[in-house]
Amino acid sequence: MLSEKMNDALNNQANRELYSAYLYLSMSYYFESIHMLGFAHWMRLQAGEELVHTMKMLDYVAEKGGRAKMLAVEAPKLSWDSPRQAFQHVWDHERAVTGLIRALVKVAEEESDAKTTEFLQWYVKEQVEEEESSDSVLNRVKSAGEDKAALAAADRLLSERAFKFPRGFEIFPGTSR
Repeated sequence: MLSEKMNDALNNQANRELYSAYLYLSMSYYFESIHMLGFAHWMRLQAGEELVHTMKMLDYVAEKGGRAKMLAVEAPKLSWDSPRQAFQHVWDHERAVTGLIRALVKVAEEESDAKTTEFLQWYVKEQVEEEESSDSVLNRVKSAGEDKAALAAADRLLSERAFKFPRGFEIFPGTSR
């Protein structure tokens, strides 16, 4: 059974993960509006990953006898001045999420909750990947600068990203969508 403090902390983090999905969807539509469909695609898949993070955390809360709560989600920013500014926002956001995950691990340790500490290691590892991925894309966009051909090449490259919801986390379970 989760302590009340741990239950609340996990619900709050799940809310931040859901905000991340909302942010990346906002970015996806921003990129669609400026006709950068590869960047939009990358952001849409990033939003899907964040939904998995949310569901994984809320499922854990429920499985451990806690109460999973759907908290109000803050509205994200709607536009950026450039692709570089948007991807800088992604990188800054992922670094902030890493800090939130570290704080959550600290709560689990303070609560002497070994199971939750162990569970959160998946998120710690995931954040290393998230920071590396966002850093890589940011560097690619920075390198392109204002060069339209280089930005178009980066856009094409990001259109190749693939993501499939893990088994058990399909939005519509039992479908191949």
